[in-house]
Amino acid sequence: MNNEPGLFFLFFIYGLAFFGMGLAMAMESWRAFSITEARALIPLAGFGMIHGAHEWLEAYLLMAQSLGVSPVAWVSWARLGMLAASFSSLAVFAYQSLRLVNAPRPAGLKHGAASVSVFVIFILTSAVITYEHHPYQLQSVLDGLARYLLAVPASAMAALGLHYIGQRSRRDSLKPWLDGAAVGFGLYALTQIFVPAMTMFPANVWNSESFRAALGFPIQAVRTALAALIAVCLVRSAQLTEEARKFEFESAQRARLDALEQQQELRRDLLRHIVHAQEDERARIARELHDETAQTLTAFSLELATLKHNLSPRSASHATTERLLDLSRTMSQSLYRLMTGLRPAHLDELGLTRAIQSLVDRDYTPRGFAVAVEARGETRRLEPTLETALFRVAQEALANIARHAGVREGRVEISFEAAQVDLRVSDRGRGFNPDEPFRPPRGWGLEGMRERVEAVGGALQIVSSVEHGTTIEALIPVARESKEAQ
Repeated sequence: MNNEPGLFFLFFIYGLAFFGMGLAMAMESWRAFSITEARALIPLAGFGMIHGAHEWLEAYLLMAQSLGVSPVAWVSWARLGMLAASFSSLAVFAYQSLRLVNAPRPAGLKHGAASVSVFVIFILTSAVITYEHHPYQLQSVLDGLARYLLAVPASAMAALGLHYIGQRSRRDSLKPWLDGAAVGFGLYALTQIFVPAMTMFPANVWNSESFRAALGFPIQAVRTALAALIAVCLVRSAQLTEEARKFEFESAQRARLDALEQQQELRRDLLRHIVHAQEDERARIARELHDETAQTLTAFSLELATLKHNLSPRSASHATTERLLDLSRTMSQSLYRLMTGLRPAHLDELGLTRAIQSLVDRDYTPRGFAVAVEARGETRRLEPTLETALFRVAQEALANIARHAGVREGRVEISFEAAQVDLRVSDRGRGFNPDEPFRPPRGWGLEGMRERVEAVGGALQIVSSVEHGTTIEALIPVARESKEAQ
């Protein structure tokens, strides 16, 4: 081993390249898509970190030799153990990576495996023949055999595994980098043939000393360059894999969001149809009550009035007829309230603001409730579906004030803006926690309001706190509108 600063620097860079590559592969193994990929990357990470540390230990031994310091014997054996361990880990990576190559196995892979097997048999045969008849230094022989029997086969098979994985990768951008790493490992396998000079063939002809004598620079320079090439290609492959992973994750998230949006749109369409069907059914029942039941009740009342007129005021039948007329009037009023509740005539005839004011005057003012109704902006008629949704929200919100707020006053504000209508119903009652889970039937009214508003493309906001009142706000965009003033 030549004691020169340049060689020490080469060992440092050599170790840094492989150790950095090992750390990158270790981090990539944590993010691998599958356990199979992780199992392949972990031994590659082990090879990089162990072999990098091995080269740094080589640099330490080189420095000690240049300073005339003899390191303890176990350090040299530790270096040899790290050399064998690193290439054993690379052999495991080669095996795991070749398992990722799907059947049918390429012919080149079979030929490569056969060539490596022939090389291993040749080296073993040469070692046995040589050292049966020649003395040897054990550590030197083990170093050479570790490179011949572990480094060369493991690097060559790792090169084949990376090449074929790249060829069958679905990511085109990944292929040239995996091929670059494969070329690096293939050439790296060739450099491991140049071991320190030994008696056995081919180390007695092709060794690190003969390489330097022929080319003028050490074999470690080539190994350092190849280590840098391998590290750059594998780190870049890891980066591209991470980018692809992020892209696939984002694509899956976008697809999920698109599916959720489609579900929401289907839900809104279903709610819209349900609300339309409910209102149509309410209108049909109201018409039938008006056209049939109300008219029959009116005819009944007229007949009773005629009967009462024909009876003597002193007769017992006259008093009975009077009571029947009172019951008939009460039934007519109840029927009118029922028809108005099903489909308020004021909503169709006068518009939203006056319909809500009529609701307040009819159902709440007589009961002692002070409810203010205020319209802001340019009042105008809206689509019937929008007016119905807003009226139902106001109707349910006022009913909640009467039932739950514990106060006898409230406020209804309707703001007509250019692109939306804002309905706000508020009170200063006992309030509640809107985040509290409600058990049926409690909370159905709020959910019904929300569904009605969302069915017409709007949003419902509920702001409330205990003892600080409640505000229910419905914001509905206006798509088409008429300029009839309310």
